[in-house]
Amino acid sequence: MSMIEIEVVYGLPHKQVLLSLPVPEGSSIEESIKLSGITGHFPEIVPSEATVGIFSRPEKLQTIVKAGDRIEIYRPLIADPKEMRKLRAAKMAKK
Repeated sequence: MSMIEIEVVYGLPHKQVLLSLPVPEGSSIEESIKLSGITGHFPEIVPSEATVGIFSRPEKLQTIVKAGDRIEIYRPLIADPKEMRKLRAAKMAKK
């Protein structure tokens, strides 16, 4: 089986990890996350429930990775971005 090189990344405000690794060609994003061992750095990551993307584009866990892909694991949002923009705009309008 041929192998391809990919990267898996995750970050918190105080700690970021980027792992480069070979995975078997035809691996899914979920399989690649498991193979990366990133859960050893961040035990809160559950590969089967992760919200992910490749180069900032949202993807499904079943998506097959290609050589050179960078899988990004996203943290849950604390606040809705649209609501935050509305609040900032309302605050600026009051000034």
